[in-house]
This record gives sequence, structure tokens and C-alpha cells, in this order.
Amino acid sequence: MTKNPFARAMTAALLGLALTSAARADIKDYAFQLVKDEAKQGEAILDVRLVDRRTSKPVSDAVIFAKRIDMAPDSMEEMTSKIEQMPSPEPGTYRFKAKLTMAGGWRLSLGAKVPGESGTVESKLVFKATK
Repeated sequence: MTKNPFARAMTAALLGLALTSAARADIKDYAFQLVKDEAKQGEAILDVRLVDRRTSKPVSDAVIFAKRIDMAPDSMEEMTSKIEQMPSPEPGTYRFKAKLTMAGGWRLSLGAKVPGESGTVESKLVFKATK
């Protein structure tokens, strides 16, 4: 069976487009997850994973450009604390040091850029500080 050259070219173009579209991720395919949902009051180390939801694999080399920690879960959004990014303990895990000044609900807000993707991964993660 012979196809004309135009039909072959069109088939190849459509196949290429389908493969390219399937491989491209949407920024919503990425999410931050707390490693632990509790931390001790005082100087705390918080580990957060960035994962590709499609594969559940960790995402390394993201650039964290926004970070904030506050007590919004306990209706005290104005109660913030200092947060500092630390070296990563393993690929896809991002570590932060924060001073949790009181026990209760805390919210860690993060913004990051994933290499090769457009848009920003934004998350608000809630955890509990205990005495």
C-alpha cells in the first residue's frame, strides 16, 4: 500500500506533536510534601520533598525563591518567624531551619521554579509544633 508523501509527512508531524505534548509537564504536576507533619517547638528542622505527581519521583535542583512561615492555621497569620534554607540532605528534599516560637499550628509557604518548566510551584503546608 502506497501513501502519498503529503499523507506520510502529516502522519509524522501529528505523531511528533502527540509525543511532545505527552512529555511536557504542567506546573500542577509538581507538589511539595512535608516529610513530617510535626516538629518540636524552638529551633526546628523542616524537611520538604518536591515530587512529580505523575511519577511520584523526587525533583532535584528546583530553585526556592519564596519562603514564609506563620501561624495562620491558629488564626494568627501575623505571627511569623525567621526561616532559613539549609543544604539538602538528599536529592528532591529541601531542608529549612525555623524558630517555632510557640506550640500550635504553623503554615510553611513555598514558591519554587522547576528547571525546564514555566510557571511556579506554590504550596502552603500545614504542620503542628509540639512542646
